[in-house]
Amino acid sequence: MELGSIWVVLFCSFGALVALKWLLKNANWWLHETQLGDRQYSLPPGDLGWPFIGNMWSFLRAFKSHDPDSFISSFVSRFGRTGIYKAFMFGSPSVIVTTPETCRRVLTDDECFKPGWPKSTIELIGKKSFIGISFEEHKRLRRLTAAPVNGNEALSMYTKYIEENVIASLNKWTTMGEIEFLTELRKLTFRIIMYIFLSSESEPVMEALEREYTALNYGVRAMAINLPGFAYHKALKARKNLVATFKSIVNERRNQRQSCVSLKKKDMMDALLEVEDENGRKLTDEEIIDVLVMYLNAGHESSGHTAMWAAILLEQHPEFLQKAKAEQEEIVSKRPLTQTSLTLKEIREMEYLSKVIDEALRVITFSLTVFREAKTDVNIGGYTIPKGWKVLVWFRSVHLDPETFPNPKEFNPSRWDDYTPKAGTFLPFGAGSRLCPGNDLAKLEISIFLHYFLLHYRLERLNPGCPVRYLPHTRPTDNCLARVKKCHSPSIYEGKESGSENKLD
Repeated sequence: MELGSIWVVLFCSFGALVALKWLLKNANWWLHETQLGDRQYSLPPGDLGWPFIGNMWSFLRAFKSHDPDSFISSFVSRFGRTGIYKAFMFGSPSVIVTTPETCRRVLTDDECFKPGWPKSTIELIGKKSFIGISFEEHKRLRRLTAAPVNGNEALSMYTKYIEENVIASLNKWTTMGEIEFLTELRKLTFRIIMYIFLSSESEPVMEALEREYTALNYGVRAMAINLPGFAYHKALKARKNLVATFKSIVNERRNQRQSCVSLKKKDMMDALLEVEDENGRKLTDEEIIDVLVMYLNAGHESSGHTAMWAAILLEQHPEFLQKAKAEQEEIVSKRPLTQTSLTLKEIREMEYLSKVIDEALRVITFSLTVFREAKTDVNIGGYTIPKGWKVLVWFRSVHLDPETFPNPKEFNPSRWDDYTPKAGTFLPFGAGSRLCPGNDLAKLEISIFLHYFLLHYRLERLNPGCPVRYLPHTRPTDNCLARVKKCHSPSIYEGKESGSENKLD
């Protein structure tokens, strides 16, 4: 072949590659933006990434690195600090909002926004769960479940059960040697939520269910690739196993009720079986099972992770640990000699411990984002969010904003002294009508655990410098491999007369 012909071939090949790259980079623009007509010119800044994949590779790459916030930082560096960016996430054209004002607006404006979770997530959590139902259905189910989970009477009733299980678990862990602290905490919080919903289940059943939930959670934030070996495929199998187990439990409970078998107490399962609307319609098995899948998942994951991180962060900061411990000792010293257990009143007097928990919730940000969908074209800050586009409320950016929280990655409970966060700046449980219905129960569990941990135990991590993983939730890669040891100092319960690294990288 003549030299000239070779150059022609090379030139044409290079031109074809450039054209292909241009087509791929602009495919999502053509598919999703040009259809908007003139509205495309008022979209927020950003880019929709590659076809089908969108921005997911850069999202996953950032959250599998040591710097998950580099994902949003890349938008800021390219498009400015606008606080609102267009992207293509989880299979849909989306808008990411990162400032307190925009986040609060999206979470509280039910006229303009509805839940917008990806179809893959709804497949895993359930079409009849809170994330998949209409606003009216959500209000009805929330009225049913709120009081039995978060009501004052319910919290008082659960306090004793939580306390007994915390004491037993901590004692057990001291005899087990090396443990995965996070794994054991998740077992504890799962046992508690199982008690609230189902009264009781056997230990093997609970452990099996908890393992299925672990697989389920890995699939929620993964790409929806339903092929063997991928997290989403494993999560779908876990969902199938959970549904089969809960179906069996629902059938057994229905049979007990029809046979007039006396039940020890009414739990959430009884409430779900009994409730009916104004037309006498009861919940279907699918509705009950999806509510169970959702509540039992949300009801133990956040509590277990937050309790772990609070313990780790306190151990890393002895000055805060001593202050929190002193508060617990003072609470115990004030109680009557005849009182041996915690009360809800005492827990609500734990002002400093509440700051510790809030600070752990802020620094860790258990849920990095929630999903909404625009019900109509919405204008925010001069930008248009088109009808049907997803909106991702990016909690990490809000909680780690240096303008609101100086040195935001530093764990410092004292930052909450005489400080009331402005609306939208602290959103650990969301906001608006879809505020997490179990937020008070979660803080109750964490408070009771930390009360006994601070008074009687210490945590000895085996790999204190091990890397941190950010998906599906922030945790040490070794699940906090540690030993739980009893303190040698005399217990304040035994006689009333006797008396690090700052940043999470």
